[in-house]
Amino acid sequence: MTETAAADILADVHRGVGRILLNRPKALNALTTDMVVAIDRVLAGWEHTPLSAVVLASTSTKAFCAGGDIRTIREHSLAGDAESSERFFASEYRLNARIAGYPVPVVSLIDGVCMGGGLGLSIHGAFRVVTERAVLAMPETGIGFFPDVGASYFLPRLPGAIGMYLGLTGHRLDAADALYTGLATHFVPADGLDAVGDALADSPGDPVDLVLNRLAGPSPVAGSRLAEARGDVDRAFGAPSLGEIEKRLRHLDSPWAAAASAALESASPQSLEITHALLARGRQRTLRECLDTELALARTTIRTPDFLEGVRAALVDKDRTPRWQRPSLGGGPLPS
Repeated sequence: MTETAAADILADVHRGVGRILLNRPKALNALTTDMVVAIDRVLAGWEHTPLSAVVLASTSTKAFCAGGDIRTIREHSLAGDAESSERFFASEYRLNARIAGYPVPVVSLIDGVCMGGGLGLSIHGAFRVVTERAVLAMPETGIGFFPDVGASYFLPRLPGAIGMYLGLTGHRLDAADALYTGLATHFVPADGLDAVGDALADSPGDPVDLVLNRLAGPSPVAGSRLAEARGDVDRAFGAPSLGEIEKRLRHLDSPWAAAASAALESASPQSLEITHALLARGRQRTLRECLDTELALARTTIRTPDFLEGVRAALVDKDRTPRWQRPSLGGGPLPS
């Protein structure tokens, strides 16, 4: 394979199928600016190549992609280097938009952790394959940030109030939940994942959906715990305000509601307000409008005390005890 971005990205074309492998396993494929730019360049270069599909995958069984390299973004912020941070987010969102409009089907093979920027790589493509090891989440409110990479577009388009629930709480989805919500489109057992590229190459004229269905194992979707809680999810997170969401959770008085309340209590109040406002507006916006709004918000949010403190607690000192600037909701910045 052709090596780029110091071998963090591996790319080639094999029998009419473009293949991009994330190859930064020690960092769970956390995306750097160089990696994002490398993927974007590869895809741009293939736009006029006669391909039947593009496959995005990982060399690691632990992670597809754990998100953006947020520790580095924090370091830029502390150093006053806003330009480097903006270059990362602008490059990442440009890549998200390219994948969404790509001329051939993009097939993401999600084995292991897929969070934040990992969802940005996968969700904008038409096909998202999960294995039994998949774990998906948008955990940004827990680090003083907000769900980005187009999440203000794709989360509001999930059924009912599921997107608001996932965006505010950072709840982790297994394969069954991912299939139930539609974040994943197909299930293939981990030991069958390597066959996907060859299967696509063997049947270039067949719909990708049919090719993936031939490889699929028995779907775990019937075991979705999120499906069981769906009524409560819609009742609580369909509320018109954060305060009303918290009130409805208290009234539900169930283990699920208690866990959701605890997640909200541990998150950054500033992040919850930004996220609620973003997702409430997202369904009426285009992907481009959502990405533009997210970029403007990212510029300001990464300079806030909550972001610096949230990343410190989660990824630097790892004490998991962030001291948010405000102990409760009320009075934070809101996106227009």
